[in-house]
Amino acid sequence: MNASCELLALLASASVEVSSRGQGLAELRDNFAAGIDVTITFLPGDNFRGNADIARDLRRAGFNPVPHIAARELPSREALNDFVARLRSEADVRRVLLIAGDVAAARGPFKAGRDVAATGLLEAHGISHVSIAGHPEGHPFLGEAATFAGLQAWRDWSRESGRRVDIVTQFCFEAAPILQFLHQLDTRSINLPVVIGLAGPATSATLTKFALRCGIGNSMRALRGQIGRFGRLLVDTGPDDVMRGLEAAPREARASISGFHLFPFGGLRKARNWLRDYPAQALQQKPHALASTAHPNP
Repeated sequence: MNASCELLALLASASVEVSSRGQGLAELRDNFAAGIDVTITFLPGDNFRGNADIARDLRRAGFNPVPHIAARELPSREALNDFVARLRSEADVRRVLLIAGDVAAARGPFKAGRDVAATGLLEAHGISHVSIAGHPEGHPFLGEAATFAGLQAWRDWSRESGRRVDIVTQFCFEAAPILQFLHQLDTRSINLPVVIGLAGPATSATLTKFALRCGIGNSMRALRGQIGRFGRLLVDTGPDDVMRGLEAAPREARASISGFHLFPFGGLRKARNWLRDYPAQALQQKPHALASTAHPNP
């Protein structure tokens, strides 16, 4: 299998996302086979007990729930302990995604994901895999030095705790900032696996809305270029250009890529169709193709 085919093969096990408010569970069951990782968002004001219930429902449906833990939303250490205990006992959760949370002021003692990790409660409850956020276009509130110092601290925590830590990146609309981010990790010896976040497929208007909400900046020019290419906002835009850019990069430049996560801004059915169709279309244009490619749909 050549390097490009290896990258395409990772799409078969890509993770997807459902709303913390129960939206998308039926659509998920209709479009995806059991066994994949499914992240559960945590929006400001969400209820941790409700998110534990969604994780339980996902596990019963055969999916691997990956709840977000929003550090600043936790009112106390006791609330964290209760949440993680319920995730383990009711949903057999083994992987979580730690984020600071989209609120300016912390409700309790935790300001960042590392504060949660420092409690020892993740290890105590058997969480073996922790994902953290990566920002190829820069963190909206942290400078470059502080951002990479934080990632180095996560690398060290992974070694000390024996827990797997990987980085799930924010989506971009071109490959260049992702490849630069991977290069910066390598030059700083931050040898953590990286899961590449992909946006769409969705209309350019929808993608622009989410990009502005998530603080995506530089690669917005790539999205504007696609709008100009297609001539209108209502044409669905998938992450094809990002994938082609990653495929074209040298193998060593993307050696740390361990998987993909698709943000289904246009809905889970469109996400399923893209994950099914893009590898086949890409391989038709290559001299060497995989003998077979697993599909994410039943």
